[in-house]
Amino acid sequence: MSSTERPGARTTSATLTPRQMARAGLCIGCGACVAQSCGGSAAMRLDRYGQLKPVVSEARGFSELCPFSPDASDEDAIARERFGSARHYDPLIGRFEAAYVGYVREGRYRAEGSSGGMASWTAVELLDRKLVDAVAHVVPGSGDGTALFRYQVSRTVEGVRNGAKSRYYPVELSGVVEEMRRRPGRYAVVGIPCFIKALHLLCAQDPVLRDRLAFTLGLFCGHMKSARFVESFAWQMDTPMDAVTGVDFRLKNASRPANWYTAELRLKDGNTRAKDWWHLVDGDWGAGFFQNSACNFCDDVVAETADISFGDAWVEPYASDGRGTNVVVVRSLVLQELIARAVGEGRLDLKEVDSAFVVETQAAGFRQRREGLAFRLGWPRVSIRLNKRVAPRWRGLSVRRMLVYWLRSMISAGSHRVFWLARRLRLPAVYIRWASAMLSLYQGVTYSRGWIGRFIDRICR
Repeated sequence: MSSTERPGARTTSATLTPRQMARAGLCIGCGACVAQSCGGSAAMRLDRYGQLKPVVSEARGFSELCPFSPDASDEDAIARERFGSARHYDPLIGRFEAAYVGYVREGRYRAEGSSGGMASWTAVELLDRKLVDAVAHVVPGSGDGTALFRYQVSRTVEGVRNGAKSRYYPVELSGVVEEMRRRPGRYAVVGIPCFIKALHLLCAQDPVLRDRLAFTLGLFCGHMKSARFVESFAWQMDTPMDAVTGVDFRLKNASRPANWYTAELRLKDGNTRAKDWWHLVDGDWGAGFFQNSACNFCDDVVAETADISFGDAWVEPYASDGRGTNVVVVRSLVLQELIARAVGEGRLDLKEVDSAFVVETQAAGFRQRREGLAFRLGWPRVSIRLNKRVAPRWRGLSVRRMLVYWLRSMISAGSHRVFWLARRLRLPAVYIRWASAMLSLYQGVTYSRGWIGRFIDRICR
């Protein structure tokens, strides 16, 4: 059974297995269970919906290891242990020493990154200053027709800089964990919130990893996409997927606002295809096309357990600056000193901000992960009983907000199934027409667009 199907039997947390988490739609595909597996044949594989899922019969301490398990320590507990003396606390962004908005002034970090270049700059700085021996991060695949992106452990500045840009594609950490165990040294790992949490849960069980994981660099996250997201782009650009060797999800253009995304496909013959996201039927991020079902039950937007976290400053005037601007949350005293020194030297252009500013830059994400999560937790579940930092609640929400949250869940689940059917039938139009109709419905309900919007306006008034 796939991760988007609902199981029919209740599972107690004491008997949790990777397979049961996947059946319940709660596996994000991080690979932590494979890294802790008891058998040599364990691996991560793409399922029929293009999502990474574990092929593993047993993993040591799994119920305390999986980041979505009800028995695992939550983000508050992990952050309290790691950053208990932090100067600031906010219920949405957690514990932190300082927060900033700005960009990297030196070199080409800003030009080569999706936003202000801060994630790559920090990783390189850690290497340059010998604070780490290697950085684990996501890089483009080999271009041989397999995975378009993968985790790589880089030990040079050039290797780290090859990992710039956003990657909306499934990847997993088991290979990184294996190398950290096999080769001594101090490591930094870049990842989305649930991956960073999984690493800390692994470290709680493994003293070798705990000794070697020196820094975690978190990336603000909306949700995880499946591999079919890129295939859909290829369909809509009249390009066969087997001709695609790479993708830039956010082609940077300094003359346009940063939030005007353009996707570019790189082809085997050296040519490229590009299209603005708003001309793609699944280009509205908030609608949730190809979202991993586990993301419906995540309450961490800003990687609260990471030593430092990076996101986009989605407020004006920064959102209109096509060169890109970061918002940064620093929790490690070492990294706070490193950044403050670089600001004083003129290498970084950063302005300190408060937690309210950070929350404002990610307002939509927090609505989805807190208010929307409370609404979704109120739905009947017949499988694993979740233990989240948000209590189930739907009373007090407007009819329109409930419709928005319900539509997102329906679109995220339906896009996997309809795309699978269109793929089997070799009829892209099946998916494209369905997605176009769902996009019109979603935008009518959410943004009052078209006749659907006018109809919903009258009802909700």
